[in-house]
Amino acid sequence: MPRRLIVATALAAGMSVALLGCTGGPARTATSSATAAGPAGGSSTSAPAGPARRPARPVAMADARHCPVTMGHPVPRTKPWREGLFGWQSAYGNGALWVGALWPNGVVIITPDNVDPAGQLEMKFGWYRLTSGFLTITGRPLNAPAPPLSGRTSGYGLTGFNASGVIFPAEGCWQVTGRVGRAALTFVTFVIKGHCDFHAARTRCVAGRAR
Repeated sequence: MPRRLIVATALAAGMSVALLGCTGGPARTATSSATAAGPAGGSSTSAPAGPARRPARPVAMADARHCPVTMGHPVPRTKPWREGLFGWQSAYGNGALWVGALWPNGVVIITPDNVDPAGQLEMKFGWYRLTSGFLTITGRPLNAPAPPLSGRTSGYGLTGFNASGVIFPAEGCWQVTGRVGRAALTFVTFVIKGHCDFHAARTRCVAGRAR
């Protein structure tokens, strides 16, 4: 994974995220219509007009207000495995499965380094399994049509820590579910493109604003 992806998630619990006055997302798309020519020498005919298509609206930080994000909290000190979870400072879990490295305010800022040529957005999350089994990750958008997300999870045995790369097909509000055997854990996060200042004393990320 890109170096900045790892750095960004490692600092997620301590960074600040600017939430106001920013927009981001794919460029607007326009639809075109063609005029059908009628038969030569006669009156023209046309097919019934269908519903007008609206251009896709770019995702903006204002949309995060309507996303029921999951807020992360430190894993309790009473959990002996706490230090083994990447991102334990901002985590969420149950009796069988935990996820770490949740972003401040539930908003994930995706930097240009973490956008692949197809436009997919990737972010790293840590998981900790208290039950035996291989981790799988699925998810769906909550605010707009989009393909389901996918996750990279292989190579971590049957219990304990499991790193993952979650691949979001688009910006917006996403529900992410991790499963280990019959156990499951679901969280919601808002995903938007932006930029991060990794050279500041405290990493600061801003949505949709070029530096």
